[in-house]
Amino acid sequence: MDTIKIEKGTTKMVAHAGLFGIEAANTLAGVIAAGNRSYWGIEVDVRVTKDTELVLIHNDSTLSVSGVDMSVSQSTAHELQQITLYDRRHRGGVDTFEKNGSEKLTRSDLRISTVGEYIRLCKKYGKVAVVELKSEMTSENIAYLIKQFCDHDYLDNAVFISFNWESLAEVRKQVPWQSVQFLTDEKQEFTDAFLDSVAKAGFDLDIHVFTTTKELVDRIHTRGIKVNVWTCDLVDVAQNLVEWGVDYITSNILE
Repeated sequence: MDTIKIEKGTTKMVAHAGLFGIEAANTLAGVIAAGNRSYWGIEVDVRVTKDTELVLIHNDSTLSVSGVDMSVSQSTAHELQQITLYDRRHRGGVDTFEKNGSEKLTRSDLRISTVGEYIRLCKKYGKVAVVELKSEMTSENIAYLIKQFCDHDYLDNAVFISFNWESLAEVRKQVPWQSVQFLTDEKQEFTDAFLDSVAKAGFDLDIHVFTTTKELVDRIHTRGIKVNVWTCDLVDVAQNLVEWGVDYITSNILE
């Protein structure tokens, strides 16, 4: 029940989904576990509820994390916070659940949390908040997210990431200097035109570990774009990434 240490050099380590190798994804327990370790940043997934609150959860349905099937977008934050979540973690590519026989166990302290609670913990432990925008967010949703950080005087310690280009563009429209990273999957083609558009937008990149090569890292860096690699849980792969000079590694368990 501890992290796996690597020689990270100047590469900054980001704990994935709180710290999913130790605690349930996107829970305050995971944020605290990461906060008590040497991580530079703590990443979480954020969605918008029916009453426009911002909560920490990966999918729109709560079924996989609790056994209770509720839609985040069709439920209020208060309704969602009544659910207790499974005691689970993700290591070696496998989800592990605490069980009583065949029954998956929940824990009373594991609940769906709000962005405000997450920001307070990041600030308490001095960690950068890396926020993935999972929902398609309106300009009002994004303004509220930014306000949450401003209210805690912590916007300078936030990075917003998303697969949705328009969401990041809206963040930059509202806060032109804000650090953002465009997420890519294993199918992304890194053409010169694509990389030029990323550089022109002033975005950094959060690229899939399977697509990462030294040549690609060099091409991205040549354009002044920082590189975050997700999600790397293998020591030998991580050490290669460090040698290639990636700026960040996002991991469930490597520290």
